[in-house]
Order: sequence, then structure tokens, then C-alpha cells
Amino acid sequence: MNGQAAASPWHRGEVAIQESVGMAGRMAELGPRVIRDHLTEQHRAFFPLLPFAVLGSVDGEGRPWATLREGEPGFLHATDPFRLQVDGRRDPDDPAEAGLEDGDGVALLGIELATRRRNRLNGTVERAGPEGFAIRVEQSFGNCPQYIRSRHEGPRIGDGATRPRPVLSDGLDPAARALVAAADTFFVASFVEDAGGRRQVDVSHRGGRSGFVRVGAEGGLTVPDYSGNRFFNTLGNLLANPRAGLVFPDFATGALLQMSGRTEIMLDPNEDERIDGAERLWRFVPERVVVRPRALGLRFVEHRAA
Repeated sequence: MNGQAAASPWHRGEVAIQESVGMAGRMAELGPRVIRDHLTEQHRAFFPLLPFAVLGSVDGEGRPWATLREGEPGFLHATDPFRLQVDGRRDPDDPAEAGLEDGDGVALLGIELATRRRNRLNGTVERAGPEGFAIRVEQSFGNCPQYIRSRHEGPRIGDGATRPRPVLSDGLDPAARALVAAADTFFVASFVEDAGGRRQVDVSHRGGRSGFVRVGAEGGLTVPDYSGNRFFNTLGNLLANPRAGLVFPDFATGALLQMSGRTEIMLDPNEDERIDGAERLWRFVPERVVVRPRALGLRFVEHRAA
């Protein structure tokens, strides 16, 4: 590096949360070593194995959305160490589609449920037409398998199956509440903007025992934040910009419950608000909700111990 220290990958929100737990110094040292501006050979080999990926984007109103996109293994592939190609047609039913135009900030999480491997990246959309796009990588890094519920792929429903129209609302109906209350997995998209208005988007996994997300009487969600890698990408983004997009997949039916709204971080919650095992909490209030029945053809079955 010609004697120069590597630039820090952390923004002000991430550093603030790291400082709150006494890890800022350690993360300042570790960050430049584990967060790269390219895909390693291992990651380039990993992504083509996957039948789906999680995407995070931001629409024209500045609302983040998280979504799942599927394809035959190989629909994700690196054309070179700096670009990941995402093949597939546009999906007008998906609210995340509005943030997947050429030049938009985007995030992608590759996760293999059977092995609990996951790798994460963010960057910029490069799109030349309607049939897929590339992501120009800005940050790429691995994540540990902690809190991922192991599942294996079941029978896939064919493309010819009828897909109902999405249902739009500004809150959670009883069916959506029930899905959240029973969930052990969801994904969250968030973003920050630099001084020039350029967006850095992130999308990450959240998991726990079924019912780990609390659904309040008013329709807001309370999410536990368990011990993790101390990067605080999500919480750091939310501290700097309280908007978030959540997606709860129903692995048995292929339905997606997507919502975009606002958050509040609780670094030191009151005793009566604490959740067992959580170091801190955050709250989410949905402002836009999209229910997409049978959005995915993929089905997954939870691994059961013998």
C-alpha cells in the first residue's frame, strides 16, 4: 500500500455503534482487511451455486425495499472480480424493482440455507436492458452462519403457475401479523447517503427462534439485536438514516411480505422491554406494505434433527 493506511470502510453511523460497545478501535483495524472492493475467488465460485439471492434497493421516493430473486443456479455469476451478473427479467409486481435502474445503489446477499453459508456485497447497478443487470462491486465480505435456520430446497413450482396480484396497504392485516409472529427469518435493507447524494445500500439477514420478532398492537415490530460480528452495518445505517425495508418470506408457499418504513434504535432498552439474549433492540413502523402470494417458485423445508 506504499506505506499508506487502508481507507476505513465504516461510515459515521457504523462507527458510532461500534464506539458504544467499545469496538471501534478493533473494527478500524479489521475492516480494511475483511471488506474488499472485489469478489474473492471463493465468492466467485459461491454465487453460481445459489437458486436465489436477497436484494436491497431504494425507490424514487427514498424508500428502501428488500426482496428475493430466484433463478436456476448460475443466474448469479461473476463476469470478472469486480462485477456480479444477476440474470432475470424485470418484475413489475416487486416494489424493489424501482431501485434497480442503471446507476442505482444496490445490495445483494447470497445465502445457502442448507449449509448456512452467506456472502454479502453492495455496489452500483449496471443495466443495458430488461434482461438482468450487473452489480459493480464496491464492498464485498463474508458473514458467519450464526442465526441462520437450516433448510433444504423442496419441489419448485413451475413458471406457468398463476401468480395472484400483489396486495398493497399501509399496515399489517391479520394474515401478515401471523406470518411475522411465526417467522424465524427475515431480511432488512437500509442505506446511507454521502455528501454528494450517492447511496450505499445494505441488505442483511435476521434470524432467531420462531416468534423472535414482536408484533405490537399498533402494528409496529420490535426486533432483537443479538451478538454478531460487530460490524453493525444495519444498525449503523439506521442510526444515520432511520428508513428500512423488510421482507418476510414464507418458505412453504413462496409468498413474500415486503414493507418499507421507519425505525428507532434502542441501545439500552428498559428492563420491561428487553428480549432474552438480545443486546439491544430496534423498532420498525411500516408505512408501505406489499403482500405477494406465490411470488417465488422455490419452496424450502426446514431441516429436522433425527
